[in-house]
Amino acid sequence: MSAAETLLYVEGLTVSFDGFRALDSLNVILDRTERIRILIGPNGAGKTTLFDVLTGSVTPIAGRVLFQDTINMLGQSEHAIANLGVIRKFQTPSVFPGHTVFENMVLAGGQKRFGATLRTRGRSVDRDRIHGVLAQVGLLDLTGAPAGTLSHGQKQWLEIAMLLVEDPMLLLLDEPVAGMTRPERDRTAALLESIVDRTTCSIVLIEHDMQFVRQIARRGHKVTVMHEGSVLSEGPLDRVQSDPRVLEAYLGRSRVPADT
Repeated sequence: MSAAETLLYVEGLTVSFDGFRALDSLNVILDRTERIRILIGPNGAGKTTLFDVLTGSVTPIAGRVLFQDTINMLGQSEHAIANLGVIRKFQTPSVFPGHTVFENMVLAGGQKRFGATLRTRGRSVDRDRIHGVLAQVGLLDLTGAPAGTLSHGQKQWLEIAMLLVEDPMLLLLDEPVAGMTRPERDRTAALLESIVDRTTCSIVLIEHDMQFVRQIARRGHKVTVMHEGSVLSEGPLDRVQSDPRVLEAYLGRSRVPADT
């Protein structure tokens, strides 16, 4: 597959920290029609470093990253990359606890998008947009609740909503179900599927909860296994789970563990 057929094209990406290669000639290709890609692998495999490069917070020593066929992401600021539509969610939710759910959504959009429009063009259009996204993540009934009173799972969904309101083209999620209860994880799996079904946004997610990975991967989404800064195996989950190289990467266990 050529760069001209992809949403995200990563080739030969290398990152070094004091001589340690966190990424080692990494190649990852996300097809334009691919909606969810799952990254798994042992701690230290380079998954988070890849996200750091994609969002402009780490500069590689080699390689290239193209977005939408021709846009060179390397060397661009974090702000510029976000404006391209590549937006990241970290593992720990970062909502504004003293503000209501609705106010968090307004703050997420920033003055350039919501602040001015709410004051000068009336509230209806933007309020409808915010309410629509909150309905999608299951928080519409909590619009006026302080974000600090939400459960952990609800805070995670609020932060996803805060990202969705910016109309991302590529959403990077770092362990989105960490710390959630099983019902919350089930709802999150359904939410991610609804995002790709109802929007043009594609998702790349890092995850260690293998039960959650199975929930997502059962619809045919591709899994990429990273190890020591490069791709170890890639394809449907059943295939990568039976790959001897993957089993060895998971400390020689006879199977990829249910939760790792």
